[in-house]
Amino acid sequence: MADMQLSERGRGDIAVSGRLGFAEVTGLLKNSTAFFNGEGELVFDLSAVEKVDSAGLALLVEWMSMAKKSSQAISFKGVPQQMLDIARVGGLEQVLPLVKEQVNKVGIEIDG
Repeated sequence: MADMQLSERGRGDIAVSGRLGFAEVTGLLKNSTAFFNGEGELVFDLSAVEKVDSAGLALLVEWMSMAKKSSQAISFKGVPQQMLDIARVGGLEQVLPLVKEQVNKVGIEIDG
């Protein structure tokens, strides 16, 4: 399994790859704080994430909180089905700001 990586492909376009679990989220949180600077929208692409657990979902919720504090819009794309399933069990699937293509793919309806 690949090491967890976080890389900015363009302004606000951030790729996350590797495992996104309990052992990785602390380091990923530390490495991501610079993105929450109040400048522009953030889009985290999770399509290269190989394995997730509930800690990975908690990280997404923390990123949402950080984005709100820095007055930045945030969304997630390429969210692995495993993470969507965890979110559904936890009642969070309606809370995650998914990009439109992903919303349609998983059948989540969002008002507005």
